Amino acid sequence: MEKVKLGIIGFGTIGFQHAKALTSGKVPNCTLVAIADIDEKKRESARNLYGESLAVFSTAEELIASTLVEAIHICVPHYLHPVYGIAGLKNGKHIMVEKPAGVYTKQVQELNEEARKHPELVFGVMFNQRTNPLYQKVRELVTSGELGEITRTNWIITNWFRAQSYYDQSPWRATWKGEGGGVLLNQNPHNLDLFQWICGMPSRIRSQVYYGKHRDIEVEDDVYAIFEYPNGATGCYITTIADAPGTNRLEICGDRGKIVVENDSIVFHRLRESCSAFNARFIGGIGQPECWKIEIPTKGTYTSHCGILQNFCDAILHGTSLMVPGEEGIKGLALSNAIHLSSWQEGNWVSLPIDADLYYDLLQHKIRNSKK
Repeated sequence: MEKVKLGIIGFGTIGFQHAKALTSGKVPNCTLVAIADIDEKKRESARNLYGESLAVFSTAEELIASTLVEAIHICVPHYLHPVYGIAGLKNGKHIMVEKPAGVYTKQVQELNEEARKHPELVFGVMFNQRTNPLYQKVRELVTSGELGEITRTNWIITNWFRAQSYYDQSPWRATWKGEGGGVLLNQNPHNLDLFQWICGMPSRIRSQVYYGKHRDIEVEDDVYAIFEYPNGATGCYITTIADAPGTNRLEICGDRGKIVVENDSIVFHRLRESCSAFNARFIGGIGQPECWKIEIPTKGTYTSHCGILQNFCDAILHGTSLMVPGEEGIKGLALSNAIHLSSWQEGNWVSLPIDADLYYDLLQHKIRNSKK
């Protein structure tokens, strides 16, 4: 079987997980040929695990330049995702970037622009939740028109509990300089990607964000955001790392009912008659359309990271369409940047696309004034 020769940049927690999956044969169309890490202890760990079958480099640049490697999986801190992505593309390598695609949209725009110069190369982002049949089915219900025009979205995603010890493990984590954000950049990229993938991009956002409210960190750990969509629909997004037990409940209301995603199940509250049609004909004062509660089944298996890598390699080998095209990585990031930007401007509305230069300048101010 033909296989893609892959190199991993960054042999930390996520890099190790991917290496373990690849060397265990969980992605049959991919073979791990190289790892790069600036930490000698991590390089030594890689050598001990994989021996001479694996090339080990001390810098990303060495791996990117290596003729051993056809494709690169970038598993380093967020700020470096676009840096090594651009370098890899310029060196003729296919690119898979861990989430998020970057910290601020300005740098991800540069990554996307470089990718457009190399249409022969495959560029993907590791949004593994798109392989979940649950969210695939919800997207199908929305995009097919079964729900009707969206009128309201709500996602309470507060089951990301993290103790202080989590932040104390790594000096770069939960800092403006090291990570560029908190719960929005660390835990929520998957949710924000799914939110826009299913419901589309809002036209503007306003927010109330709390920084270091629950933990000794300088970045956000409690977020409330309001979305407004081009058709006038509204949305609410709530997240934190402090709730135990937390909640994961997505509601999407439309002209023909409401979809509720919770506890790994989909319930469609399906209206027999659309709200708009009922409103036009009903003269009884108080009343509402007849509603059927339907449990929606799903098919398929959640393949997570391995599924995304399998698809990435299929795209390289056979031209298969990507589940997560790399240029889409900017969309969820734009949502988190807009939420930050609104909070930095006294909760005022922020239109999308955001002012990328303004966001960058304000972020640099945060970095310069960091106490961490």
